[in-house]
Amino acid sequence: MAHVVVVGGGFAGVWSAAAAARVRDTADLRITLVAPGADLVLRPRLYEPDPERAAVPLKGILGPIGVEHVRAQVQEIDVLGRRVVADGSPLAYDRLVLAAGSRLVRPDLPGAERLFDVDTLDGARRLRARLRDRDGFTAVVVGAGYAGLEVATELAGRGRVVLVERAGSVAPELGFGPLPAIEVALDRLGVERRLGATVREVRDGGAVLDDGSLVPADVVVWTAGLEASPLARQVPGERDGLGRLAVDAHLRAHGAVFAAGDVAAARMDGDHWTVQSCQHAVPMGKTAGHNAAADLLGVPLVEFAPAPYVTDIDLGAAGAVYTRGWDRRVALSGAEGKWVKRWLMEVIQPPVDDPAALLGSAGVVTTPVPF
Repeated sequence: MAHVVVVGGGFAGVWSAAAAARVRDTADLRITLVAPGADLVLRPRLYEPDPERAAVPLKGILGPIGVEHVRAQVQEIDVLGRRVVADGSPLAYDRLVLAAGSRLVRPDLPGAERLFDVDTLDGARRLRARLRDRDGFTAVVVGAGYAGLEVATELAGRGRVVLVERAGSVAPELGFGPLPAIEVALDRLGVERRLGATVREVRDGGAVLDDGSLVPADVVVWTAGLEASPLARQVPGERDGLGRLAVDAHLRAHGAVFAAGDVAAARMDGDHWTVQSCQHAVPMGKTAGHNAAADLLGVPLVEFAPAPYVTDIDLGAAGAVYTRGWDRRVALSGAEGKWVKRWLMEVIQPPVDDPAALLGSAGVVTTPVPF
């Protein structure tokens, strides 16, 4: 029996498996997803105060559509032998979808072991445990990008927050479009900013900045930078500065290997590449999973065709800012932006214990966000 193996249990991996199952229909094709955890973790929700809401049991997604879940960590990809090695055991494949995601770039600085993060469910739980039942805490948040802003504005409702950013402005990668709305929100919430600065040491009592000043803090939360899973290095091919594999229009990375999500760099248009976000991980997963199965079953392959680019940054009690296009024009802000953010956080969750709905949603169709 031909075998599609999907490596990774995040958005890209789950939707790859679902799309492959949709193409398979009643054909003789085995589909296996390999991931160490029992849950799909909705990573974009880990900044919220209750990280348990971000965990969705994989058995309720994969079981009803006949996808096997092997709970193991992949250490090796053998593209010549067409097999992966997971926790020491080999698993052969005919087509592979690498959807192993990304990880936070952790700094090499004194006291780094004291840093907190919301990169993983365990990290979010650790942060929650640290701040539980604490009133009036001080948190230093390092990195004023997408994740840093959401962490900072969420914590600002409960304590003092100092946002540290190496660049000269907050949200440097988002450009000028949403900056005024973000600045207004940070001012309203009382979030302090230390721009053009970074942390050089973490102590029990706080963070030492590169100018030698000490910012007293109960927690220091690191949010700066992501890199593709190191598994991407085991697949021959070109990689970008984030370690992502270059893929073609069908999301093929090399021979029998397709790649999706944060490990893959796909063309959006002539000027832009996908970004490491669930907005692109979901359609990439559907495309790669479809093509991995289609390649084996004689079904036509499809090209990656994502919806127009949007962003929506949660700003805590100040609402949210929703933008459209690569120039990130503000479409909604405040309470309206927050409503859209909450809607997006609900729709990114795959249907559970509902195979018809899941397979129906796994089709490779570009569906613009209706806002």
